[in-house]
Amino acid sequence: MYRDKTCGELRLSDSGTRVTIAGWVQRARKMGGMTFVDVRDRYGITQVVFNNDTDAALCEKANKLGREYVVQITGTVEERTSKNNNIPTGDIEIIADSLKVLNRSDVPPFTIEDNTDGGDDLRMKYRYLDLRRPGVRSCLELRHRMAFEIRRYLDSEGFLEIETPILVKSTPEGARDFVVPSRMNPGEFYALPQSPQLFKQLLMVSGFDRYFQLAKCFRDEDLRADRQPEFTQVDCEMSFVEQEDVINMFEGLVKHIFKYVKNIDFTEPFPRMTWHDAMRLYGSDKPDIRFGMPFVELTDLVKGSGFAVMDDAELTVGICVPGCAGYTRKQTDELTEFVKRPQIGAKGLVWVKIAEDGSVKSSVGKFFTDEQIRVWAERMGASNGDLLLVMSGAAMKTRKQLCELRLEMGGRLGLRPKNVFAPLWVVDFPLFEWDDETQRYYAMHHPFTAPNPDDIPLLRTDTGKVRATAYDIVVNGTELGGGSIRIHDSELQDTMFELLGFTPEKAHEQFGFLMDAFKYGAPPHGGLALGFDRFVSMLAELDSIRDTIAFPKNNSGRDVMNESPSPIDPAQLEELNLEIRPDAK
Repeated sequence: MYRDKTCGELRLSDSGTRVTIAGWVQRARKMGGMTFVDVRDRYGITQVVFNNDTDAALCEKANKLGREYVVQITGTVEERTSKNNNIPTGDIEIIADSLKVLNRSDVPPFTIEDNTDGGDDLRMKYRYLDLRRPGVRSCLELRHRMAFEIRRYLDSEGFLEIETPILVKSTPEGARDFVVPSRMNPGEFYALPQSPQLFKQLLMVSGFDRYFQLAKCFRDEDLRADRQPEFTQVDCEMSFVEQEDVINMFEGLVKHIFKYVKNIDFTEPFPRMTWHDAMRLYGSDKPDIRFGMPFVELTDLVKGSGFAVMDDAELTVGICVPGCAGYTRKQTDELTEFVKRPQIGAKGLVWVKIAEDGSVKSSVGKFFTDEQIRVWAERMGASNGDLLLVMSGAAMKTRKQLCELRLEMGGRLGLRPKNVFAPLWVVDFPLFEWDDETQRYYAMHHPFTAPNPDDIPLLRTDTGKVRATAYDIVVNGTELGGGSIRIHDSELQDTMFELLGFTPEKAHEQFGFLMDAFKYGAPPHGGLALGFDRFVSMLAELDSIRDTIAFPKNNSGRDVMNESPSPIDPAQLEELNLEIRPDAK
């Protein structure tokens, strides 16, 4: 062995012990006749001392060490005279009597420290160096521990971990597939799975009544902070269950992991909110309930004022921001510019300040009297010192715009701390969503989601009002996971396909193997998938999931380290019967 101790385990109790460590040089510094070298490995940092008076040749060798050199050092553990309380090994140091350079290193392109001087692009290009940083490494260690604990928990509940295929059939009704050409079947393609949905349902038909998998999933979507083209789900399915059974099972898992990682006890059931209430009160199906500021509708109070923006609007709605009546004109202008940003797309913002003395000042004073505005304030539950922010327009669009403003105000006021967690279940989603462009219904989740049994009579008569037996678990404004009870009745599944615009032939072409399986006694079943990368990043209190993944892609879906995607050899294209169009780029 190159070492008998790691760089993170030595303590005062080891004083007088002769040890050998191995690792990377974090830094080296000369002080008088002494050279101090901090040696780092996965487990921590240990200070090593080279004394010129004791061994000048060895000290000179240490003086030539550069950052990230790989070294093996032997010496005796002693108590430090100047202790470092910031690291676990800060009470000791090793007095070196042997140094071996195992490998030299070029000067790294950025410092291997938590507060590095490397930007995102540079760190992604040299990801193997970035992974040496303690903060990134700790995220992957957390991921490892969470994966094992989730497996342990689900195993204790009778779940079997079963792998499902990676090369599957391309099916519609989801995000874009990544496709893989088949050499042995010219002109035909596999798809990489967006989820194991069909296979886990088949496992229920097969009698494996409790399945789970830490499943790799692939979606060709535009990327953002909480989305990667390849990601991991804690994918689960259960037989002979109703919605309440699935919710209780996985609420238990989430509570367990919060306790295991953060020592947070959620003793009460997670609150529940219908999709309609979430959209009405927060403009989002994943509301952040760490703070208040629910939406209050004012449409009936503002019509007929002569202010065309509100007179012509389908909806006028606002939030009450406590204690912000002192905002300056510059600050309210900043909020107006915020909602006008292209990604939000609002045309403007109305503000009302309720001063500490009860007087009113607003941006629409020439259209509304103070008495009228006080009626707004009363409805919105405003007190003296509060700021009202109001928006008008098409109902759904305006709610989404006000949602962004609410989150912005929550952030500005420090109401969204990363170490506070507010979970809830969102239930009673619509089964279908209407698309004006194609003039047809789409499945809000997927075509196998069961309708609420009470709403089955509405499937053909009032399709848009049918509720799904679907549920999402939301934490701090992030969808942590979601699932549904599945359709297990062939006749009901045929009706679903018909309402989604599938001909019987097309439905059988896409999903025939599942439909055929249902003819042989499919049990009632349902499940849920948790976004594992998101769960880890949430508990690590990160803004992005990238540092929970060893080798992530950038926002363009590229791995800048191994330079993929990349062209392939023309011979491979020919073997796969593929041809690249000249205008492909």
